[in-house]
Amino acid sequence: MTIGVSGLWHLGCVLCASWAQLDHRVIGFDLDEGLLGNLRQGKPPIYEPGLQEGLEHPKVSWAGSIQDLAQCDLVFVAIDTPVDDEDRSLTACLEEQMALLGPLLPDGALVVVSSQSPVGFCRRLRGLLQDHNATLELAYSPENLRLGEALRCYREPGTVVIGTATAEVAERCRELFAPMQAQLLCMSLESAEMAKHGINTFLAMSIVYTNELANLCEQSGADVSQVVQVMKSDPRIGARAYLEPGVGFSGGTLGRDLRVLGAQGGEFFEELWRRNADRKNHIVRRLGSLAGKRIGVLGLTYKPGTSTLRRSLPLAVVCDLQAAGAVVRAYDPKADFSELPPGVEVDRVESPQEAAREAEILLLLTAWPEFLQLDWAELAATMKEAILFDCKNCLRPSEVERAGFTYWSLGR
Repeated sequence: MTIGVSGLWHLGCVLCASWAQLDHRVIGFDLDEGLLGNLRQGKPPIYEPGLQEGLEHPKVSWAGSIQDLAQCDLVFVAIDTPVDDEDRSLTACLEEQMALLGPLLPDGALVVVSSQSPVGFCRRLRGLLQDHNATLELAYSPENLRLGEALRCYREPGTVVIGTATAEVAERCRELFAPMQAQLLCMSLESAEMAKHGINTFLAMSIVYTNELANLCEQSGADVSQVVQVMKSDPRIGARAYLEPGVGFSGGTLGRDLRVLGAQGGEFFEELWRRNADRKNHIVRRLGSLAGKRIGVLGLTYKPGTSTLRRSLPLAVVCDLQAAGAVVRAYDPKADFSELPPGVEVDRVESPQEAAREAEILLLLTAWPEFLQLDWAELAATMKEAILFDCKNCLRPSEVERAGFTYWSLGR
């Protein structure tokens, strides 16, 4: 089969590499000519382990224009649906895709939307597509990728959700995804969209809940790490539950789904979004008076294993520190600083040692694995005051304290 992929940021690139590995010819297209040009030179738009190598597969090619998708039996729409500053979905780009693909695709072609779609929206997209050609069909198959392990997540998904309007399209999708050897769950378009919202908002709720629990632990003298250990041992909760305190969720993905359900009348989901947005303020308040204070920062991306700074709460924390008068030097091993928002400037350095030198506080905001191996005694010796605020609770307190630090963490 010849498969088209329209939209070539993180999700689209993962799709290109994955379906080529499954022995399909893949044609990637994006409206951004600069992004396409970089891909032709072997430069993906975002760091993801194994992605660059996957895109070098001989069955992957890059379209010169959208007309090249006219030869495709199936097209994935993989645009990263943008959000505004309040995490509300901006869906005009998906409607634009239907306007472009509808007149172009051959009779009987299938469009599979994997972009984030508000509940009820795919039904509208299907209608727009069939306004151009009544033989075209649309399915919705949401992704559940995790940055830093996205290729494995897509190829070994455990479960594939397929939303369709007809049984015939559901069967076509079953055949398409059969090589994944995953549980295939077919349902209506609306149920598939709501299932995606349900997963993401449940994860968001778990993160907000744990941060609220950590706040109460700080006030009461309890240790949230010990509390979470007990909770995860309960089989009704489980070892993989999202129960780690931190800076809060960012990146736009979880927030987008909370806002979708909030717009449906779910005030509970709106409150979760507001509490998460306030989480960074708790981190900043813990640091006390900031005017003139020198702070070193370890980590700016919103999670390890990615280069993106888009919608990153660690970056937002740094901006708030600077606005309060702190002098901040930041290090991140993979951050793409070309993604800094307009007007945002960060004094970035090339090593953790530079970030720590002469600082009064060292703030760990992203749990990059290499941070776990740092020589903490060396860093403490270069600081004006050796205070380490571990905002991911990822370090061993006794080890860091033996190295000469005063150790701060969350929920203790």
